[in-house]
Amino acid sequence: QVQLVESGGGLVQAGGSLRLSCAASGSIFRLNTMCWYRQAPGKQRELVATITLAGTTNYSDSVKGRFTISREVAKRTVYLQMNSLKPEDTADYYCHADVQTLNLGFQTYWGQGTQVTVSS
Repeated sequence: QVQLVESGGGLVQAGGSLRLSCAASGSIFRLNTMCWYRQAPGKQRELVATITLAGTTNYSDSVKGRFTISREVAKRTVYLQMNSLKPEDTADYYCHADVQTLNLGFQTYWGQGTQVTVSS
């Protein structure tokens, strides 16, 4: 089993910052591409940012220049630094990982989500 646990969400004023963390544990041989998604109330889940094992990053246009995804490979942890937060960033944020498991299979996993609320 592989588990992804997000943390760092909360309530913040517009213009403020939050740093989300996602720690992976379990039967992991290697974490490959990791992503952050978000889902706002009444909206579909959308991809926010991705980072490869080599450190290549991609961002949705809505967060580009404000959010930064990073990772510490040895700690099996990915982060999302969110600056200049806007009310429209309010959502549940989910960590997603492409995992090569100890039995040498490839599987994808989701975290439980962490809530981010940005007040105006």
